[in-house]
Amino acid sequence: MAEYKLYYATNRNHEGKDQQHPGSYGAKFSDDGMENLRFGVVTVTADDNQVAKWLNWGMEDCGVGNGENLGEYLTGCAKTAHIEVYEETIKPHIADVAQKRAKLGSKAMFADVMSDMEDSSDVLVYIHGFNVSWYSAVGSALALQLMLGNAQTRDPLQKVLVVLFTWPSDGLALPWVSYKSDRSEAKGSGAAVGRAFLKARDFLAELRDRAKKGGKELCGQDIHLLCHSMGNYLLQGALARIYDFTPGNTLPRIFEHIFLCAPDVDDTALEPGQPLARVDQIARHVTIYHNREDKAMTISDYTKGNPERLGGTGAAHPALLHNKIHQVDCTPIVHGIVEHSYYLAGNVSADIRASIDGWEQDDSRRFRQRNATLNNVWAMKK
Repeated sequence: MAEYKLYYATNRNHEGKDQQHPGSYGAKFSDDGMENLRFGVVTVTADDNQVAKWLNWGMEDCGVGNGENLGEYLTGCAKTAHIEVYEETIKPHIADVAQKRAKLGSKAMFADVMSDMEDSSDVLVYIHGFNVSWYSAVGSALALQLMLGNAQTRDPLQKVLVVLFTWPSDGLALPWVSYKSDRSEAKGSGAAVGRAFLKARDFLAELRDRAKKGGKELCGQDIHLLCHSMGNYLLQGALARIYDFTPGNTLPRIFEHIFLCAPDVDDTALEPGQPLARVDQIARHVTIYHNREDKAMTISDYTKGNPERLGGTGAAHPALLHNKIHQVDCTPIVHGIVEHSYYLAGNVSADIRASIDGWEQDDSRRFRQRNATLNNVWAMKK
């Protein structure tokens, strides 16, 4: 048996004795409000033979690794996981900056994450999508961390640590009712994500100021973001929240690379004046992964009355995208059950890992080919 550690932030309601000693987290907002954030570490015990089985599972056209099945296995293991919450002593009705003696869980977790980053580890913040319970969120995040750490072409000296942001996605698997409920919860959670990003921005700014004054030098590792499905809808709300609390018209750069995976947002969302138009400002690079056969995108289009999805056919006008933004069509290599969670499939997760490791978009080692007419449009190849 092996133990797997996962940092998390959440605005879900706690289940159990109290918020400092939760047994798990539920499908509603925290009792202290939708923007109330708890920070902690969950430790999952799993059979390392089962983990190795799915990490090394060969998949037709998708390469090595079945991260979706690995996530399902780890979801079951998460039901007996140990949760440790970072202690907080803060008055909820007074601004954080006005409470000089307040103990913030966010700062404590950031400090621990920074310590891990000093051990040659990049961080990938992961925001899950629609219809995901607490247990499934933990299972998927750990599967993502393990898949990225098992990519066949990875830099063996570079580690990747996944940090989970989990919001109250109800996990009831009722296609129409659950979707509408989760979309409402996602809208409310976007501000909470923005609040978490602002906390991270302030923490990083403080570190840089200390380094300039002769303090401890920065580790040189990078922070990335991966949003899956409706998690991209949360990102829209987060950008609006960051904009409201940022002086001037340009948002702070927080991430090295942002991965928009199966994004359940409008296919025009990245165009000027649209909700994701400023996403290039908070990252050096942005990559969209989409799949034309994604059934979840089809359901979103036609049964929920949504416009064409970015995660289905990609950007409506790719030539209008900022030069930082590239899109990758995964249709040629994903089939069956991985048609929506294909970011956990071998060659797609390997492509994500390649970007984390700093490969150029046109690196010949990638399993993709460029569109004949558009330099920012790619397709995965078998």
